[in-house]
Amino acid sequence: MLAIARRRAQVLGISADLRLGDAQFLDFPDASFDTAVAAFVFCSVPDPLLGLRELRRVVRPGGQVLLLEHVRPANPVLGALLDTLNPLVVRLIGANVNRPTVETVRSAGLQLETVEDLGMGGMYKLIAARVG
Repeated sequence: MLAIARRRAQVLGISADLRLGDAQFLDFPDASFDTAVAAFVFCSVPDPLLGLRELRRVVRPGGQVLLLEHVRPANPVLGALLDTLNPLVVRLIGANVNRPTVETVRSAGLQLETVEDLGMGGMYKLIAARVG
């Protein structure tokens, strides 16, 4: 993916700092960014709380964290179904489909601003949070 991104940046004439990294141990100083954006990342990070705390660390106070994630739905039947299917899904594609990501964002010390339900019975969420 990095090679594709580098070629695309070159074609577009964009200078981009593209790195391979670990969301749980970001190689950036504290308060390096105004905004952090992640799409379908915290479903596959081994310790999502640690990763979200890292985002809180590298985003400046008052900065924004935007996440597009699939989460465990509040619907008890759908939630139980995903709990049952999760081991198979993890084995097949490496993603957990039943994580309580909204609650984990709170636990990481981020201030929730909005949580938008994007469908699939509450499984997909757009989460906006601030660093306090």
